Amino acid sequence: MSEAAHQHPSQTSCCQGSQHAAPAVDKPHTDPVCGMKVAANPEKTVSYQGTDYYFCCQSCVTKFRANPESYLNKPASAPTPAAPTKAAADAIYTCPMHPEIEQRGPGTCPLCGMALEPLEASAEADTGELDDMTRRLKISAVLTLPLLAVSMGDILPGVEIAHRIGIDAFNWLQAALATPVVLWAGLPFFERALASFRNRHLNMFSLIGLGVAVAYLFSVVALLVPSMLPAAFKMDGMAPLYFEAAAVIVTLVLLGQVLELRARGRTNDAVKALLGLAPNTALRLNPDGSESEVHLDQVQLGDLLRIKPGARLPVDGRVTEGRSSVDESMLSGEPVAVEKSDGSKVSAGTVNQTGAFVMRAEKIGADTLLAHIIQMVNQASRSRAPIQKLADQVAGWFVPGVILAALAAFAAWAMVGPAPNLANGLLAAVSVLIIACPCALGLATPISIMVGIGRGAQEGILIKDAEALQALERVDTLVIDKTGTLTEGKPTLHKVLAADGFDRIAVLAHAAALEKMSEHPLARAILAAATEQHLTLAAVAQFESVTGKGVKGVIDGTPVMFGNQRMLQEAGIDTTPLDADAQQLRAQGQSVMLVGVGPRLAGLISVVDPIKPTTLEAIRQLHAAGLKIVMLSGDNAATAQAVGRQLGIDQIEAGLLPGDKLHHIVALQRQGRIVAMAGDGINDAPALAQANVGVAMGNGTDVAMHSAHVVLVKGDLRGIAKARALSQHTMKNIRQNLFFAFVYNFIGVPIAAGVLYPRFGIVLSPMIASAAMSLSSVSVISNALRLRKRAL
Repeated sequence: MSEAAHQHPSQTSCCQGSQHAAPAVDKPHTDPVCGMKVAANPEKTVSYQGTDYYFCCQSCVTKFRANPESYLNKPASAPTPAAPTKAAADAIYTCPMHPEIEQRGPGTCPLCGMALEPLEASAEADTGELDDMTRRLKISAVLTLPLLAVSMGDILPGVEIAHRIGIDAFNWLQAALATPVVLWAGLPFFERALASFRNRHLNMFSLIGLGVAVAYLFSVVALLVPSMLPAAFKMDGMAPLYFEAAAVIVTLVLLGQVLELRARGRTNDAVKALLGLAPNTALRLNPDGSESEVHLDQVQLGDLLRIKPGARLPVDGRVTEGRSSVDESMLSGEPVAVEKSDGSKVSAGTVNQTGAFVMRAEKIGADTLLAHIIQMVNQASRSRAPIQKLADQVAGWFVPGVILAALAAFAAWAMVGPAPNLANGLLAAVSVLIIACPCALGLATPISIMVGIGRGAQEGILIKDAEALQALERVDTLVIDKTGTLTEGKPTLHKVLAADGFDRIAVLAHAAALEKMSEHPLARAILAAATEQHLTLAAVAQFESVTGKGVKGVIDGTPVMFGNQRMLQEAGIDTTPLDADAQQLRAQGQSVMLVGVGPRLAGLISVVDPIKPTTLEAIRQLHAAGLKIVMLSGDNAATAQAVGRQLGIDQIEAGLLPGDKLHHIVALQRQGRIVAMAGDGINDAPALAQANVGVAMGNGTDVAMHSAHVVLVKGDLRGIAKARALSQHTMKNIRQNLFFAFVYNFIGVPIAAGVLYPRFGIVLSPMIASAAMSLSSVSVISNALRLRKRAL
């Protein structure tokens, strides 16, 4: 932290949540059934023997209530990202377009009819729906192609199949080829259509089922009892048959479903790539010095693991022996390998290079950084952006509107169309029903969100919800904390000066004695210096941390304080003897803290927190993107100005408490600014929550992940410029999809209804309408997939 914000953990405010998402809980809880990290939810909470347990879904709640002891007393081994997932029949499935829909096992969405997807990410894709649709497509194609050849043979010179085999045999041959296609291959569409009418949630399958059923049933009636049909349905005394149209529609819709399912399977490639990173086994060192290869589920906290050259790391932990470099690109997006030595943190899924080392397991299974990233990306990809409301509102009246349009087309043709007017009207109505595609409209937003958030994960940018992704596009002001954001956040002691009557060793010893009670970065720097000089630290009584000022206590009966200038002056201590030295050090960008012993100034201590190597480039990129950059720091004004001048910061506010940062962000928002706040996710939590978009820096700590909308895994500010570019590309992609879906239906439905017939004599065949409908959904998905290749 900083000079003015010398705030200890006990004083830290951890206000979480924001105006974008529901407030987060203090900490994540572990679902005792599946091991997933979950937030507290009253609807998914069970009290057992005086303890509350939290669950990810109703399925886990049901299992726990049936036999709590079997889950509370099971061995403490957590599932890992690479571990086998739940069986398909037990897994929870959800809809990509309606994430509120959840059910146990695969199926279809009751709202839109789409195939459900597993809620939990899996390296092995569930291809059951794709396999079923592919099988139906192959069989229907085998029957539909000869049906087309038979029904269209009369238009080819010299080929008159109906004349050769007789009109009755010709009609029955069409029925024989079409019936398996419609009644078996098209069965899933009829089931979804019936469900949509039963649930009163009309969707794409409502239109397909209605259109195919009308064409097929009319043909059956015309074949079996033609006398029941009015004369307006007939030409030359015969009613037309639409068996080939019904079969071709089913076949083309199946083709569209297969293409769509394949494309949807590629949208989460980033998550699947992450899932495949963790190895299945680890090389564990036994107490007797031997090594044994164990399954990842058997690795326990504290185990020593040997990492060989070229091996993927199985869990999170710290290096205890050896030296190497580790490729962390899949977590951070940074291609340069990171040097690791004794004490360095290492993460599951990263790749060791040429060296070898021993690590101690500190986080396993679902607690690893990799598992957190996978869970965050998976959940975020199913969140809903505000722009989705537009598609939802349109979809609410779209299908009923299409059915009315189909009825209107039938009525218009019946009244003023050429003979057979009722048959032509029926053809137009079926074409209208088939060509309209609410699926493309519904997919336009969620499919782009899914791909965009996955693309961000590849760059080490974790976006926690779709609303934040949309808001990033409009951000025009970036507020940045200094320590740990612009700087390394690892201060080192630079200088100790003693006032008259004191010596440097005593000044350092007094400061270190107080700071041994703290976990603050500044405290660690001072304690490290005291350890290097082998100082013996005295016991401290009546220790107290003063928020935003420093710490104080009693050492050997004498009051001692260590904090900023304001703290000592409020205690009546004259700080002027060292003012000139303090100002000179602050002008160099150093943080200065003063030591008071009794009523006198004992000395000062300055620390240096180096600016991150990538910060200057990041500031240039953000300025180039048009952002105003404001630095809010708790440090002394001279120190903050020195850092700000080096980096070219637009506005610098210093000497702030955590609450002051919040007020500055509110003031910017009242000026009409769209504000992003980048901080460490702990002391800056109130400001992160107030900002339009909160960005947590650091190495993906739990606190950072739960206090911001965006997490930059490696704490590199250049990630903000990338995140904003990603938001712009994603929102542009969504608007393209929505425009295509709206325009497609705006043009397609009238053409299918026959508006071009009076002037141009053009009537759209239901078969052409079916092909256009299927390709519209595929085109929306294909457009979204372009985000995977977009440079940031």
